[in-house]
Amino acid sequence: MIGVGGFTRERKTAPPSARGTGPDAFYELALRLRAAFEDLRYEIHHAVTEWNLVTVNSTMHGHHTAPIAFYTEDGKIVERWANRDDLTLAKQLGWVPPTPAYLIRMARAERHAQRIRRRVAGESEMSRHTTDRAIPSMRFSHR
Repeated sequence: MIGVGGFTRERKTAPPSARGTGPDAFYELALRLRAAFEDLRYEIHHAVTEWNLVTVNSTMHGHHTAPIAFYTEDGKIVERWANRDDLTLAKQLGWVPPTPAYLIRMARAERHAQRIRRRVAGESEMSRHTTDRAIPSMRFSHR
């Protein structure tokens, strides 16, 4: 499954150990995932290959315990398709359900946004009336 030249190439902004191509860089990516997700394991449901395309239907299990970020570009793996259970992840991270403090902050932000919208609408209305008064209206009659 490993083609000529390996199968990943990460951006130059990636850590040096993950910048290369081939199995070593791919292994570094796996290490980063394992560092971010405690007790990481994959449950493989299906793997299908056709020429140089490999698709894997899997479920990733683990607890997200550390930050993770990575970029890929011009790599041998040029696209990654994933279906994630973001709701469960958000629950595990404590984002859902929202805390009372978060709800209060959002209510305040919404009220602030409404005040700004009303102020902008009022200024717009005032400038329209000011313009109407400054420019006399002209009536034309057609004979």
